[in-house]
Amino acid sequence: MRGRTEIWKGLISLLVFTFLFFNNWGNVLNSWAKNSTSEKKILMIIAPQNFRDEELFIPKKIFEDNGYDVEVACSSLKTAKGMLGARYKPELLLSKVRVEKYQAIILVGGSGSVVYFNNKIVHRIVRNAVKEHKVVGAICLAPCILAKAGVLKGKKATVWYSAKNCLIENGAIYTGRGVEKDGNIITASGPLAAKQFAYTILKSLK
Repeated sequence: MRGRTEIWKGLISLLVFTFLFFNNWGNVLNSWAKNSTSEKKILMIIAPQNFRDEELFIPKKIFEDNGYDVEVACSSLKTAKGMLGARYKPELLLSKVRVEKYQAIILVGGSGSVVYFNNKIVHRIVRNAVKEHKVVGAICLAPCILAKAGVLKGKKATVWYSAKNCLIENGAIYTGRGVEKDGNIITASGPLAAKQFAYTILKSLK
């Protein structure tokens, strides 16, 4: 009788150990999966009013379809309104952005992006991203933000045609192309280039 009791105790101990081992291993795997996902994160920055709709939604969908987690930051957490009427509620305040979390920082254009032309927080984000060798993208009028942040000096870049002097005056080499890439910095001229812009960014990330 005592022998059977010892056997049962041993079996119970083995079952408990097995449960704890695999439960803990499952947590390890879950943690690994979360960390792996977090390594594929892209930040997109939009203006609180009059961001360009296509320049947010077309690249965002392409990034997400390719396995990237996209967060959208803004100077306000109130619902932002696009030039064509689209609405989007940002997930993150600019002041809370941690550049090291992301593989790419993307500035969405539109007439509202002028609000960031001389924004010190956005300039700091952009400079840190360049310093940390992140992919940095800007489309439409948003390349002016990069120019005014001082990261386009001596770099080939493009922008919405009416704003080309902003790039030139800040030391950039304006090319006028739909999409321009110089190192890890990618610029685009406007909404018609949104798709090519997104795929150029993806190629740079790989």
